[in-house]
Formats: sequence, C-alpha cells, structure tokens
Amino acid sequence: MHDFIFGAYPYLAGTIFLIGSWARFDREQYTWKADSSQLLDNKNMRLYSNLFHIGILGIFFGHFFGLLTPHSWFLAFGISDLTHQYIAIYLGFIFGVACLAGAVLLAWRRLNSERVHAVSRGRDTFVIIWLAVTAAIGLSTIPVSSGHASAGDAQQMIALSEYVKSVATLSVDPRLLDNVDAIYKVHMFFGMTVVLIFPFTRLVHVWSIPFSYLTRAYQIVRAKRITT
Repeated sequence: MHDFIFGAYPYLAGTIFLIGSWARFDREQYTWKADSSQLLDNKNMRLYSNLFHIGILGIFFGHFFGLLTPHSWFLAFGISDLTHQYIAIYLGFIFGVACLAGAVLLAWRRLNSERVHAVSRGRDTFVIIWLAVTAAIGLSTIPVSSGHASAGDAQQMIALSEYVKSVATLSVDPRLLDNVDAIYKVHMFFGMTVVLIFPFTRLVHVWSIPFSYLTRAYQIVRAKRITT
C-alpha cells in the first residue's frame, strides 16, 4: 500500500487531473467557473476569500519552489539546509493559518448561509472542507519539523524534496520516504487527492488565470440615481 500511494498514486492523480480538466473544458464549458456566490451573501466575503486565496497561493508556490528547486542552488546562495527548513516552517505557518482560516470561514458560510447553501453543489462543499483538513494536517507537521530543526536534523526535509523531484522526473522512488514521519505522508496523501478531485470541482477556474486584469483599463461604474 505504501508503494502504491507514493509510487503509483501521484501519477494516477496527475493523469486524472490533466485528462479530467481537458474533458470538462471540452464537454462542460458552462460549468468552467468559480460559481461565485458573493451576490447572494456579501457579508465578510472579501475577508474570507482573501485569507483563503492568499494562503493557498502562498502554500502552492512555497511547496513548488521549496521542494523542486535543486538542493545545490540553495547552498550556492548561502542557504543552509537548516535555514531552508526554518524558512519553510515560518512561511508555512503564516500561509497555512491564512488558508485554514479562510477555508473554514468559507465552508461555514456555505453551510450556514441559507441563500448560499441553496445553490451550493455537494462537491464544492466537499472540496473546501477537504482543503481545510489538508491545511490543518499541514500545520500539524510544523511542530515535528521544528523538533527536527532544533536538533539540527534536516534529513527528512531533504528526503521529502528528493522524493518530489523523483516524481517530477518520472523516476519515482517511494523508498525515499521510508524514514519520514507518518504525519508528512498523511499530508501528502491529502494533497495528492486534491489534485485527483480537482477537475470535478470549482477549482477548475484556477486554469483561467486572469492575467488581463493587470493591464486592462479601469471600469467606470456609475450609480443609478432615482429622483422623485
């Protein structure tokens, strides 16, 4: 089971992620959206949404660059393994708390706002709860990482990084995780499952990154005044 989860499951999830996203875009373009419910209930939406999006984007890019950047590059820039680990701990805590808080608040809103709940699909409620649980498990790895760092041991972080690189280079080696604490493996399973279910949820809107927002002209909005 260990070899399946960390040997085959990453590619199973990745294949479904790519083919499922393509199939949904090809067959169900009218569902290719975030299904914003802000018009139905705008209370605190800006806070909840910003917390979640800032947190999850920080986590994504932190994992991407932190785990896939060649080990030698960090050393070349004078960043030791322990410094790298402490950077991951501090940034992971900041963005992880933001993501978890935002996800919990959005899930609470979706379940408790009568108008939002009425138009919510089960899979969208499920995915925001799954993301909250994934973030919570990720935060629970921080005390373990801090313990290793305080003991001057960065070997598990290096093992995790080497494993992710082995997946990315299509030469996966589950044995690299043999001595890694179980909490990291649970977090990785939940993270890979997010990739697996991605095409079937509102997360597909991530593909449609609105780069044009950075260069488009200002939109002028005028209020309609009714005189009597």
